[in-house]
Amino acid sequence: MTLVQLQPRPTDTGPVHRTVEDAMDAAGPQVCDDMTVEVALAVMAGARAGHLLVCDEDGLCTGLVTQPRLAAVREGAAYTDQVRLRDLRTERGPFTSPSTAMAEAEHAMRELRLDALPVVDDQGSALGVLALSR
Repeated sequence: MTLVQLQPRPTDTGPVHRTVEDAMDAAGPQVCDDMTVEVALAVMAGARAGHLLVCDEDGLCTGLVTQPRLAAVREGAAYTDQVRLRDLRTERGPFTSPSTAMAEAEHAMRELRLDALPVVDDQGSALGVLALSR
């Protein structure tokens, strides 16, 4: 006969509330918003990354660009090789905080149809990226 030792059952059996910090990936490649679309595509290819975090001259995250977004810009009628990443955005974001509940962040990403979302601290510096698994 084999003796099996049982572990005591935890008294708190409620659901685990995960936050964005528990699930985010490292920030990955970050580029300045004065970079041209062509150079950004080259950086993305060299880093084998699907997105780049974009920062302003103060190092604060202004958003995230993806390869499909940059490719669409490059194929647009108004495109020139002088188009910079800052020209692609009219507002900052969207972002999330590391303390945001995962369920809330996932819901927002699905609503906004985002595959990835920058995670920033209270000052606006990039801490990581939250990516939805499909």
